[in-house]
Amino acid sequence: MQKSDIARLLFLAALWGASFMFMRIASPAFGAINTAFLRVFFGFCGLATILLVMRGSFRFDGKMKQVLLLGVINSGIPFLMYCIAAQLLPAGYSAILNATTPMMGVMIGALFFAEALTLKKSAGVVTGLLGIILITTTGNASEAHILLPGIVCCLIATACYGVAGFLTRRWINQRGGLDARTLAMGSQLGATLFLLPFFIGSLTTGPQVQWGQSEAWLSVLAVGFLCTAAAYIFYFHLVASIGPLRSLTVTFLIPPFGVLWGWLFLDEALPGSFFIGAAVICLAVWLVITPSRAERANQPQVK
Repeated sequence: MQKSDIARLLFLAALWGASFMFMRIASPAFGAINTAFLRVFFGFCGLATILLVMRGSFRFDGKMKQVLLLGVINSGIPFLMYCIAAQLLPAGYSAILNATTPMMGVMIGALFFAEALTLKKSAGVVTGLLGIILITTTGNASEAHILLPGIVCCLIATACYGVAGFLTRRWINQRGGLDARTLAMGSQLGATLFLLPFFIGSLTTGPQVQWGQSEAWLSVLAVGFLCTAAAYIFYFHLVASIGPLRSLTVTFLIPPFGVLWGWLFLDEALPGSFFIGAAVICLAVWLVITPSRAERANQPQVK
């Protein structure tokens, strides 16, 4: 792995880690639905602009419906869940729970997509569940009662990511594929269309929102253009450079950045027992995403 790849990996993790801080700022100010909609809308605008500037393809080759639906599953619902969680949890909690995505993928693959569940991956799932229990029971009973709904929202989001990964393979990759930038832009369009009715309903019947909050607007713009649009481009370059397996190591780096930004800019103080649960979840992710000897033997070498 080149130094430039390492720098790109760290920068990507810093961007995605910062998204939880930005949602933590914007969601209480604008509301979960409004924040989620604005994130995917600005993400779509940013990706569409990038495609225009880079003269990318806007062709979906007959997969438009599937791409839009993937946007709902992979962005619309998860971003809404994270925005709800941002009103209930410190940014560090959401960042750590986001790392359960590979574990969710293993569970969903085994239950619904006939994926082989190896002993190592099974151990990762069990370990991850233990980590979630440790985080959920951190602090006193009153705090746990407040945190639990936010934790459930985060787990719904990561379950959606797990489902979307398998559906992308079935609907897109096994049907001739699609340019990754076009797929990303189309998915954000699908998420925008999905959240638009909820956004309109929130504006017309929801609580009054003070839209003149500059800090919240800066956070929404940052999470849309930087943590969504720009991050996608960095991720695609990373996959092309070091391969999808090595790119998954970003999963380990997002939680430390999420906790760091929350501590630096939001004065979030997390109990020591939280970090024990976080370490257990990171161990679970490692067990899930690192291939066994047999899997490594069957994989092509990435240089």
